[in-house]
Amino acid sequence: MGKRATQRHKLGRSDVEVTRLSLGTAPLGGLFTHVEDDTATAVVRAALAAGLNYVDTAPLYGHGVAERRVGSALTDAGRSSYVLSTKVGRIIVDKPGAEADGYADAPPSEALFDYSRDGILRSVTESLDRLGLDAVDVLYIHDPDDHEDEALTVAYPAVRELRDQGIVRAIGVGMNQSRIPTRFVRETEVDAVLLAGRYTLLDQSGNADLLPACLERGTSIVIGGVYNSGLLADPRPGSTYNYVEAPADLVARAQELGAICARHDVPLKAAAIQFPLTHPAVATILTGARTVAELDENLAMLEYDVPDALWEDLAAVGAKRYGV
Repeated sequence: MGKRATQRHKLGRSDVEVTRLSLGTAPLGGLFTHVEDDTATAVVRAALAAGLNYVDTAPLYGHGVAERRVGSALTDAGRSSYVLSTKVGRIIVDKPGAEADGYADAPPSEALFDYSRDGILRSVTESLDRLGLDAVDVLYIHDPDDHEDEALTVAYPAVRELRDQGIVRAIGVGMNQSRIPTRFVRETEVDAVLLAGRYTLLDQSGNADLLPACLERGTSIVIGGVYNSGLLADPRPGSTYNYVEAPADLVARAQELGAICARHDVPLKAAAIQFPLTHPAVATILTGARTVAELDENLAMLEYDVPDALWEDLAAVGAKRYGV
């Protein structure tokens, strides 16, 4: 059990406390590759056994499969021993022959965007059914890139009511961009933003607008995508960035970062997973794991001793941490 990984921080002004390392479950929904039910159960239980308390899921992940697997894995866990988040904004509907967003384990179905009040309430009801729970701790409005105004004026009030009713304890928005979440932070009372891939060694664009707004408003950031969907885990031609094949210039940049880390005898993954933690708005690092071995590696990388000299060298090529 790592000391850094199990430190706890509150999400915004809520009473929800999460460990510095948390478990994302898109891989447990079969993202790109099949995962056995028993393997998914083992990963979730290993995370709790390691002292991590926060598990994030969503209807999109395997079109309900990840939520069912997470719910099953948590059946015997004491409810106070974990923090669970899920998301709204998509409704899963059966559709024979449909391809399910790259999730190998998904049933024939599609995920339809729906940010209406009825859609939000239906999504939460269906998620709770799949999870086998009567409440979740955190609820995010998921990926409203093309539904910005509806998400702010319709979905957000519905989610806020769920918080007021005690069905959820904290609310937020989860996206792969920073502009719309910055509007949420400035115009609403969200507790947290799940920001994927925009405050990493490769991309610090979130620090231009969102992270300063969060500091000003007392909103927490949950950082996802620290490996930029694979490129910082294995920087080579053919690696993925934003879930598609990475362009050559980004591969070269990731390889440069890897070479700098190698000169200090530090794995690139260790620098990547630790990079966001110096920012005071960041509450936790959300990392996916397909196996217990991947979870163990993430734990080890978070605890790895990274010398100040490496951060200085990384800053010299543009990977500058907050206040460092």
